[in-house]
Amino acid sequence: MVIVVCGIASERPIALVTEALRRQGLPYAVLHQRRFMESPLDIEVEGTNVLGQLRCDGRTVPCSTITGIYTRLMDWRLLPGMSEASPETLRHCQAWHETLDSWIEIAPGCVMNRSSATATNGSKPYQAQLIRQAGFQIPETLVTDDPDLALDFRACHGRVIYKSISAVRSIVHLLDDEAVDRLPLIRSCPVQFQRYVPGVDVRVHVVAGEPFAIRIESDGVDYRYASRYGGQAELTPWDLPEDLARRCTDLVTRLGLTLAGIDLVLADDGEVYCFEVNPSPAYNYYEDHTGQPISQAIAHALGRELTGVQSVPASF
Repeated sequence: MVIVVCGIASERPIALVTEALRRQGLPYAVLHQRRFMESPLDIEVEGTNVLGQLRCDGRTVPCSTITGIYTRLMDWRLLPGMSEASPETLRHCQAWHETLDSWIEIAPGCVMNRSSATATNGSKPYQAQLIRQAGFQIPETLVTDDPDLALDFRACHGRVIYKSISAVRSIVHLLDDEAVDRLPLIRSCPVQFQRYVPGVDVRVHVVAGEPFAIRIESDGVDYRYASRYGGQAELTPWDLPEDLARRCTDLVTRLGLTLAGIDLVLADDGEVYCFEVNPSPAYNYYEDHTGQPISQAIAHALGRELTGVQSVPASF
């Protein structure tokens, strides 16, 4: 039995998971995304069984032996070298990733996360509707490519922030006077505007039903980049109130996820607002700052089906 980790091995979230698996003595294999040319996939479905094999680091791993999958894959079109790759290589890369994606979707066992569950993050407005259905408040929101509507929205709500509506990471900024001067640019690309909600940021990672919460005190609009703009952010572990912990875990379950990072704010008006749910969180930033054992929890969840099976650290 083995756990498969899919992604770029040197990326820190991947590296932390593999190190945690090693420490826990759980057998694992890394399917290197950048080595698609030397990592053939042979997958077939027979009835309800997923058969075939993967080639990981020169070792053949039968699908029937895989009990857990952790996946953190980047867009294959943005992989190093793709812009200069031959048409044949591009076709192979696309087919490889489509096969991998299909396998992850139907593979049995603990999967973090399946493609169908992560899809809601591709549209922040759509995901916001699901968040509201789960009982969280969301800020007043406008998605538009009309500068005049954006100006009206700011006039109505005062302080307003803007960010991407897609799954691509963006830095949250205030719609200040300097940004207003650039508003004509949104005619080429719709942008999401939201009422600024003052309060204390909270990041909650849910790992197979177990929440890890962190309070963030920051003088920046986007605490992740506060230092870049001369600010600071202080992260401390926080015990979630029971009701809020349940709401967070229920939200992740509703979305069909096993692993997620939830962005909340404990607003000054007493409400709890939820901005988004990240299905592929860069949890290492929070683990590095607080020592919370998030990667250890991920490894433990991936290895639950191996409980009681004597295992040794993997050598591949």
